[in-house]
Amino acid sequence: MSSEPVLDSVPADQQGSFSSFLKTLASFTGDLSNLTCPSFLLAPISLLEYSAFWIDQPELFNAITEPETAEDRFYAAMKWYISALNGSFASRVPKGEWEKKPFNPVLGEQFYCAWDDETRIVCEQVSHHPPISGFFVENKKSGVYLNGHDGQKTRFSGTQMLVDQVGHCVIHLKNRNDETYLFTLPSLSVNGIWYAAPYVELYGTSYVQSSTGFFAQVDYSTKGWISGELHHFKATVSHESLSGPTILEGQWTAKSTITKHKQYADDFLDLTALERPTPNVEPLEKQGPLESRALWAKVSDALKTGDYAAASTEKSLIENQKRTERKEREESGEEWNPEHFVKVDGDSVYGELNAQICANSKYKYQEQDGFSWVFKEYSVNK
Repeated sequence: MSSEPVLDSVPADQQGSFSSFLKTLASFTGDLSNLTCPSFLLAPISLLEYSAFWIDQPELFNAITEPETAEDRFYAAMKWYISALNGSFASRVPKGEWEKKPFNPVLGEQFYCAWDDETRIVCEQVSHHPPISGFFVENKKSGVYLNGHDGQKTRFSGTQMLVDQVGHCVIHLKNRNDETYLFTLPSLSVNGIWYAAPYVELYGTSYVQSSTGFFAQVDYSTKGWISGELHHFKATVSHESLSGPTILEGQWTAKSTITKHKQYADDFLDLTALERPTPNVEPLEKQGPLESRALWAKVSDALKTGDYAAASTEKSLIENQKRTERKEREESGEEWNPEHFVKVDGDSVYGELNAQICANSKYKYQEQDGFSWVFKEYSVNK
């Protein structure tokens, strides 16, 4: 591989900053979120809004509660989870475009949206150091809700940016005796940065555990030099009632199959056949100053028109203002608290399911945090 980056796709006025950025990456140690990214590599969207892509397919989220058996509800939950991975890391990227870096959310930033089927999501940046986003999803008609939070720890290795996701999400089925599901998060690798054409792959392992005892270990792999395929996953589902493991396998961006108890493979999920419903977001004039699209509007507009200098200027104004506010709070001893979420240490639901994951994975998985960010209206259910 050439030691020089490919600059054909880099705007002429950005080539110097891109080359400097790559040199910094190659020698940088620590969390890459502290680095300033060249403006042409920025997406005109806040990372906080990415939480909404967990509900890329709201009908699959609401369908989790429909099957009559715990086994079939677990498979329904797995369908939603795979669609959430696709929404979070693949389908959100416009066709013909490469992965770009979203804005780092500011403390207290908020994002709200809803779908026509009455599913809604509330997102809030609940911490800045470390950066953590809290999100809550609910469809009262279906009796399903979700509490989750995520953050990222990034580092550079070779020509890849590696992202370890921190956090988890828990789904509650209110009309199934508050049956619960814990989902952990996979790690990411961002490839193609050297060529200004980044794309995301998942790697490592994530886990799913239900309060009914069903457990899934989800392993991610990608195309190698000789064999394999992009965006591949294999989930092994186990339960004491099963005569053998159920295998879900395929692409988390496309088609997958299910093989129950060593029988023949059958179709499981085809994401290519599903339309992505567009969520409804209030127009900018009706949004508050901390809502993502209103907060970053000037930066987004500049990026969309290719005015990277203006984008950098407007972005710096926001970030400097937030630094000033943080310094003022520190000097006055003011404690900041999120509007929508509360941090729950020793969350019993998370703790019980997490302990089961540790046991079922033979302790390959270790607890990451031990706390949950819970939507305040539901914090009494911790």
